[in-house]
Amino acid sequence: MDDDQQNSEIEKIANLMIHDGLSPDEQDVVKLEKYKNQIKDDYSLDDEQSLKLVYEALLYRKLKNSDSGDILDKSNEFGAGFS
Repeated sequence: MDDDQQNSEIEKIANLMIHDGLSPDEQDVVKLEKYKNQIKDDYSLDDEQSLKLVYEALLYRKLKNSDSGDILDKSNEFGAGFS
């Protein structure tokens, strides 16, 4: 999967999560199973790679919904820990 495909899939899964009313803070693997399986079906990826894209979709949603403040100031909200 190239970068364009990956970005497209992340956005697609993020939109599906929004449609389903899933919280961007969701961590329950059982609830995330649907999205992991969708990615596996779309791109024939393994569980680990698919789940990684699910978590990237959650992060994408958080970043997309955050205000336009300085990313370095907001990094602690996402656990990035930039200094």
